[in-house]
Amino acid sequence: MDFKSLIKGFIAYLKLERSFSIHSIKAYESDVRKFVDFIEMKDWNLNARQVTLEHIRAFIFYINDIGLSATTQARIISGLKSFYKYLSIEDIIEIDPTALIESPRLSRKIPDVLNIEEVNNFLLGFDLSTPHGRRNKAMFETMYACGLRVSELIGLKITDLFLDIGFIKVIGKNDKQRLIPNGEEATKQILFYIDERNLLKNIKKGQEDILFLNKRGSKLSRIMIFYIVKEIAEKVGITKNISPHTFRHSFATHLVEGGADLKAIQDMLGHESITTTEIYTHLDKEYLKDVIQTYHPRNDFRNKDISS
Repeated sequence: MDFKSLIKGFIAYLKLERSFSIHSIKAYESDVRKFVDFIEMKDWNLNARQVTLEHIRAFIFYINDIGLSATTQARIISGLKSFYKYLSIEDIIEIDPTALIESPRLSRKIPDVLNIEEVNNFLLGFDLSTPHGRRNKAMFETMYACGLRVSELIGLKITDLFLDIGFIKVIGKNDKQRLIPNGEEATKQILFYIDERNLLKNIKKGQEDILFLNKRGSKLSRIMIFYIVKEIAEKVGITKNISPHTFRHSFATHLVEGGADLKAIQDMLGHESITTTEIYTHLDKEYLKDVIQTYHPRNDFRNKDISS
């Protein structure tokens, strides 16, 4: 059977047996047709049974050479593997040439972080004499102390605070609750802010339990938190492109650098999978590599005469 007929059968399989959406089916079809076009471009005159592992590898080298992203390459390879799996199920081929092919590893984007000095400079940048200086300092001390998401910060309630024992309760994604230790400085700043908050007379109905309020007595918006970050970063001379989420990334990275257990960090961040938390080990690995290069006794070989 030629590729045209096989692709038609593959589409029917995806639609009827796998119940894929039209969008997904079109994507799979497109991925397989890219491989068929490559075969025609090479003038190989192959049918599906004649394709070998080497042909598949040549195609993968090709889509890499033309500059497709790792994500796009992974999708195309996945589509091709699904096609050949279908051919195997239908006993059209005896050997699946894609069986030993692995999709390219998708690198996780390493988030930008502030070093400890930059965090300290940022937290010193609030003017406590202004109406919301105390509130803003308390917010970012808490965000950095607990690794909060923006949504968790602005949704924090007074009844979520257990400052006498040094914890706050956070409602994270999918309404999952977690208890996070709150640092001494963050606790102190929250208490200072609460003293000022208690003087507010215009708190909106239904917002009485929200910890951080705007001047109208309502919960803060995400946009306002972003605005504050940009304002203070510019004020203290931080040139990195940072956002509120940077403080969550910095919290995790600094804990890893300090030797904290990944499982504990996972619990505090509210990550479902430890794999998500492992993204923060990048700086720790660089630190360890630097230590080894600097202090390991076998690393001075470059300064020795190897012929001696």
